[in-house]
Amino acid sequence: MKLIFALGNPEDRYSDTRHNIGFKIANSWLETKGGSFQNKPKLKAELAEVSMGDEKIIVAKPSTYYNLVGESYRAIIDFYKISPEDTLVIHDDIAINLGAVRIRSGGSSGGNNGIKSIIAHGGENSIRLRIGSASQLSSRIPKSNYVLGKLSTSDNKSLLEVYKTALGAIDDFIAGSITQTTINTAKD
Repeated sequence: MKLIFALGNPEDRYSDTRHNIGFKIANSWLETKGGSFQNKPKLKAELAEVSMGDEKIIVAKPSTYYNLVGESYRAIIDFYKISPEDTLVIHDDIAINLGAVRIRSGGSSGGNNGIKSIIAHGGENSIRLRIGSASQLSSRIPKSNYVLGKLSTSDNKSLLEVYKTALGAIDDFIAGSITQTTINTAKD
């Protein structure tokens, strides 16, 4: 069994923000598999279950706010008895330029409060699919305003290739063939 754990904020007003890139990717991936989310209040998340071959996949979008996602993460891995190594955490990363995707196992939070929460509640051994969200604006405005800011039309267009790359990385994770890498999808 594997867990795809996407970071974001639950309210509609955050749906098109940088912090909800993880939710967008989880929604897109699940749509390709024909699954749907159900609210699971005890696990503090919306969950979907899909099967790929003999592998059962849990897809989770926490119903907590971004900075508290570790509460949901801990509840889910305990309930389903999933090891952190069988978890793919999908999140935006302001330390990476828009158009870049980084995959790595474990490590520090890099200042990301959602990852800090996951580490505090479940350790640092999950695999991370980090989606770059930095742009020229990210250094000019407060970090919280930037990550909670709406994606521009140009940003959304740039992210289309990122989403395709991310969907492929999810499939690789499930197949057990994901590798640590940096992929730049930005057009130079």
